Amino acid sequence: MKTFSTFITTHAKAIVALWIVIFLAMAYFALQLPGKLQGDGFFVEADHNYVTKELAKTFDIPTNTILVVFDPAQDKKIEETLNKLDHIKEIHSIQSPLEDASLRKDGIAYAMVHLKNDAENLSEIVEDIRSLIEEDGVHITGGPVISADINTASQKDLASAEAIGLPIAIIVLLLAFGTVIASILPIIIGVVTVVTAFGIMTLLSGSVNLSIFVLNIVPMLGLALSIDFALLFINRYREERAHTSIAQAIQTATQTAGRSIIFSAVCVMIGLGAMIVIDVEIFQNIALGGTIVVLLAVLSGLTLLPATMMLLGDRLNKWRLLRVKPGGANRWRSFAGFVMKHPVAIVIAALLILGIGMLPLKDIQLTIPQVDSLPTKYDARVAYDKLDETFRLGETSTLYLFAERKEGWEDAEARELIYTIQEKLLKDPLVTNVSTIYTATNIPTPKELSASLAIPQVAEQLKPAIQTFSKDTKLFIPITIDAAGSSTTAQKFARTWMDKDLGVHFALGGPAKFNQEIFDEIANKIVLAIAIIIVSTFFILMLAFRSVLIPLKAIIMNIIGLSSAFGILVYIFQYGHFGIEAGSIVLIIPVIVFCLVFGLSMDYEVFLISRIQEEYLKGANNTHATIEGLTSTSRIITSAALIMIVITGAFAFTDVMPVKQIGVGIAIAVAIDATIIRLMLVPSLMKLFGDWNWWLPFAKKNK
Repeated sequence: MKTFSTFITTHAKAIVALWIVIFLAMAYFALQLPGKLQGDGFFVEADHNYVTKELAKTFDIPTNTILVVFDPAQDKKIEETLNKLDHIKEIHSIQSPLEDASLRKDGIAYAMVHLKNDAENLSEIVEDIRSLIEEDGVHITGGPVISADINTASQKDLASAEAIGLPIAIIVLLLAFGTVIASILPIIIGVVTVVTAFGIMTLLSGSVNLSIFVLNIVPMLGLALSIDFALLFINRYREERAHTSIAQAIQTATQTAGRSIIFSAVCVMIGLGAMIVIDVEIFQNIALGGTIVVLLAVLSGLTLLPATMMLLGDRLNKWRLLRVKPGGANRWRSFAGFVMKHPVAIVIAALLILGIGMLPLKDIQLTIPQVDSLPTKYDARVAYDKLDETFRLGETSTLYLFAERKEGWEDAEARELIYTIQEKLLKDPLVTNVSTIYTATNIPTPKELSASLAIPQVAEQLKPAIQTFSKDTKLFIPITIDAAGSSTTAQKFARTWMDKDLGVHFALGGPAKFNQEIFDEIANKIVLAIAIIIVSTFFILMLAFRSVLIPLKAIIMNIIGLSSAFGILVYIFQYGHFGIEAGSIVLIIPVIVFCLVFGLSMDYEVFLISRIQEEYLKGANNTHATIEGLTSTSRIITSAALIMIVITGAFAFTDVMPVKQIGVGIAIAVAIDATIIRLMLVPSLMKLFGDWNWWLPFAKKNK
């Protein structure tokens, strides 16, 4: 680090110039990112995706449908509206309520506009349709519309969260540093980091499918970390500048604070990297985007920031608005002394508070976000809710059984097999309807079907019906069940039937199967992801601090703190408090918040323990080293935590529910970690364990 720090101070102008070029180039690409984002990221390469592709390829069944809602339903309006869609070449077919009575009820009707399977840029198609037909009493909804609207809402959310978070972050930085330049510089570093990350992700979008949620999560993480790193670096620089030159102060800050920044970033990237083992697209996206932005936060924090500070010199303290009094350290010293005197009482009190926070966790309900991700003010949400209320769309769901038989499906044995599968399905109490050649033609048995096919004229009449369900070696059977596709009942049905022996190789697709695959993938891999995080963090912290107990305590306290944060999240979003409508927790939230915050919280652990270790290695006893470490880092930990809470908590005021829950979840977890964990539990346990804190088997004593 010494050679690196010297290089930075020696070539400061060149480094700043290079970053300006990189920033301008990446800004050009960053502006294109929203147009590259598609879908919510809930995708796993499994049976549902395989069946969907096969049905589209073999049976030309559309994979994307837009619903045109008419309220009130007027025949003339329906006819005029649907006629306007004729020139849109991406439309495969339209089911009109004028021809299908089931699409009309209680004065409301809807048309099903099926898109071609090779249609691209669904968001553009949505806008084309919307511009043509949306008027009073006519609205559109459905998967592509909801996805496009979530993308739009995410962009608005990002702008509103920044409008709320960044000004408050500047105020926090002003309270920490007192001068305008020192307070704005971390914000500039954060913006450069996020814009550069967005530019890189745009370049990667050609080879990687990117979820619309990265538009919020990447800047949330990038801004918070960049500002935190800059806060730590500038604080350490100021300490050194009081008794040395600008260049030497920057070099010392790079060698000390820089080390903490690197260890912190590694811990965060471990949490992000662990998500890769969960083979769901949104986790891959967050792991990719998060790793890129964290790497850039470290790179900008250890190159652009010190280089800029070198060029600014003492102008860093220009435009002073507040006088930051060093006397504040005395208050933190008094607090540290109090903690050292009452460690047992503080540990009991802290664990009691955290335990109370955990209580609601027992009731947690996890769901995959659907249309409820959208705020109720969006027309797509209003229209869908109206359809659901009128037509009860969500009370049943359809699965598709797709089977292949090398001999084909036209011989007598195949017809017998289809009938057997049909009857097995109909015996299941959850199944309300099964569509096959038998139900479509009202022919009750294989024997009668064979007899009908023996008559050439009848066989010709039955041919379209047969080809509806089977072509060459492939067959599909739609199955309607009396359960919502998102329900645990439907998931259990999909899971159970995949284990059945139906006499032929088959796969299932449909909403129930999709939800089951997502849930099972997360359930099967979450233990591995957590194990990777815990084991990696343990060994990294053990090597960093040459201790067994310090990383062990950090891991246990992180788990306790996060459990309490999840309990509070349930209290707010599931129970419905603080103006939030009662609902459920988005399935990905516990995984994302755990993986992110487990790493983020190590920032404060590294900040605090590094300073305690410095004092301990200088010869101070454990208690004195803890007091000095707590005194010197408490203000900076509090400020860093406030920045993190402000940047992530600002997303509480956004509209897209998964983003809102992630922002609030991270903010709560960080608040708990930076106060109860880092300022109460850590120093109390440091006191109680004494010199055992620094025990490492088979190693020489640190002192």
